[in-house]
Amino acid sequence: MKIKLVIATRESASDFFKKTATGRSLAFNKPKFIDLLLFPSNLKGLPTVYNYAIKESTNDPCILVFMHDDLHLLDYFWYDRINDGLKFFQVLGLVGNKCRAPGQPSWACKDTSFTWDKTENLSGVLGHGKQFPPINFDIFGESRKQVKLLDGMLLAAESKTLLENNIFFDEIFKFHFYDLDFCRQAELKNISCGTWDISLMHESTGSFGKVDWKDGYKKYLEKWVE
Repeated sequence: MKIKLVIATRESASDFFKKTATGRSLAFNKPKFIDLLLFPSNLKGLPTVYNYAIKESTNDPCILVFMHDDLHLLDYFWYDRINDGLKFFQVLGLVGNKCRAPGQPSWACKDTSFTWDKTENLSGVLGHGKQFPPINFDIFGESRKQVKLLDGMLLAAESKTLLENNIFFDEIFKFHFYDLDFCRQAELKNISCGTWDISLMHESTGSFGKVDWKDGYKKYLEKWVE
C-alpha cells in the first residue's frame, strides 16, 4: 500500500524543502512511491488539515503518515519501518506510554508539575536537536510496544482503519492535545497503538505551560473527565 505524508508548515511550498528539517530530509530521501500532501503557509489547526487528508483518502486507500515539519529523518529506510510497524499496530508512533491516568498533561508526564512517569510505563527512543548528533538522546524504554498514548510528532495509520472506525482528529484542538485525544478515540474503538523504532530527531522540545497549551489542556479535561 502506498504511503502518503501529510504535513502542514508555515513556510511556503518552496521554502519547506529549504528551511524545515522535514523538508530537507525529504529532499534528500523521498522515494518516488511516496506521496506528499503538503499544506504550505498553513495557519489552520493540525486536526483540520489532517482530517482533510483522511476524507480525501476515501477513494484512494493509503497509509497516512501525519508529520510535524521539524523532523530529521535519520533512518534511510524510514518508509520500510512504517510498513513493518503497521503489521503489528493499527496506529503507529515513535514514543508513548503504556498507561494512562486521569488529568495526564502529556504522554510522558503524570501531573501538571511535569513529573515523568515511571520508566517501565514509557516506550520508544527519540533524539532532540537541530544537527547530528542530537543534543538530547532519550531512551524512554523498549520500542515495538503497545501503548495507550503516543506523541503526535509522527502518527501513521492505514486510511481504511480510520474511515471504517470513524476516527478523526478533533478540531477543537489546534496543536496541543490532538494526539492524546486521537489515541483515546482509538482506544475506545479497540484500535491498537504502538511504538516503533525509527531513527529520528525532533527539533522541538514542546511548549508546555504556555497560553495555547493551557487552552488545549482545558478542552482536553472537559472532554475526557477520566
